[in-house]
Amino acid sequence: MESESVTTPFGRRPMSLAMLLKQRRGEAITAGTTRNKWKLFRSVCEARAGLDVTDRALTVLDALLSFYPEDELSSERGLVVFPSNMQLSLRARGMAAATLRRHLAVLVEAGLISRKDSPNGKRYIRRNREGGIGEAYGFSLAPLLARAGEIEAIAARIAADRQMLRGMKERLTICRRDIAKLVAAAIEEAIPGDWEHVSSMLHALLQRIPRAATLENLPPILEELETIRLGIINSLESLNKSHLASTNESQIERHIQNSNPESASEPGLETGQEANGHPKPRAGLERREPGMAGRDGKGSRAMVRTNAGKLKSFPLGMVLQACPDIVDYGPGGTIASWRDLMMAAVVVRSMLGVSASAYEEAASVMGPETAATVMACILQRGGHINSAGGYLRNLTQRAERSEFALGPMLMALLRTRERFKVLPEAGGQQVNVGKEPEVPARQNGGR
Repeated sequence: MESESVTTPFGRRPMSLAMLLKQRRGEAITAGTTRNKWKLFRSVCEARAGLDVTDRALTVLDALLSFYPEDELSSERGLVVFPSNMQLSLRARGMAAATLRRHLAVLVEAGLISRKDSPNGKRYIRRNREGGIGEAYGFSLAPLLARAGEIEAIAARIAADRQMLRGMKERLTICRRDIAKLVAAAIEEAIPGDWEHVSSMLHALLQRIPRAATLENLPPILEELETIRLGIINSLESLNKSHLASTNESQIERHIQNSNPESASEPGLETGQEANGHPKPRAGLERREPGMAGRDGKGSRAMVRTNAGKLKSFPLGMVLQACPDIVDYGPGGTIASWRDLMMAAVVVRSMLGVSASAYEEAASVMGPETAATVMACILQRGGHINSAGGYLRNLTQRAERSEFALGPMLMALLRTRERFKVLPEAGGQQVNVGKEPEVPARQNGGR
């Protein structure tokens, strides 16, 4: 400890009970307490709002710490620094003397430093016979070291609050974006609902967001926004489930009736009436309007979107049942959603040598889910296809001409799976269960 006595201020500065208490608290340093001065200074900067000090005052504290000769603050080596006003002003980035005195008073008032005035008010040291420091007068850093634990706790709390506030702002931004885009999509696709009311509610909530967001005023607004978003998602999902329940059965049944797994070029993957040697009628194509005839026309793209909407109506479970090989390429070796299937299709596309442009064109024409399903079918019958990229481009062109249906392709693979099953008694090999087993002739002349 520096001194067990009380130091009164020099000159006309009065003594107060608060100054006495701050001095005594600065003297109460636990034995063996040390801190790296620059790490402790960073904690002070972090806890600046909780310590009620300004950034200019921290500049002066930085200058005072630079006069302490050691990196470790310790009461065993003395904690008083005694720079002159000129030297302190230079290290404080040329701060004026009057400004310097004002910010020194702020540090003293905040309880980070204390004054140890000499009899004449000057800052100096008196050395002993061994050459060491016998007595020092100036500014004591003892309060800073005594409050090190408190300062570090305040800094940790402020850092945690800042990180939490940043996370809440990010959640609010994402939630606001989700609501706005979901409402816009619902209005564009004419989904029933009071979307104008939802938009007005969103606008009113956004007007309530304060300029200076805090952990006290932001959570209620975020909670209301998340409630609105959850309500929109639930409404859209319930509508989608009811739509799928009413359309999947009829669409799958129609595809089964029109399917023909036989093919002349790629076994099990050709579709339509061409598989029976009868070309698919193209009267509908001949009667197209001029706006729908061109490859790049708006009518053609509208027709493609309609076809894609029909093709991707097959359940994911049916696709995986027909094409089980694609599962090994999903995230973690599993496919639980359409997104997983599309990620696996990208991996398979690269493995089979299909160019990115060919796959992107297929996705734009057929739809991303249908293109991923087609890649799964190509992988399943990879041994029968010489060029996966050329085959995919051919299917894409046929889809643009409305000559491609996904149902027959899936049904062909499903029938192949049913016909060739892996039986345990066959040693893990595929067995043609559709073929009648041969009856061995009886021995000893039996018929």
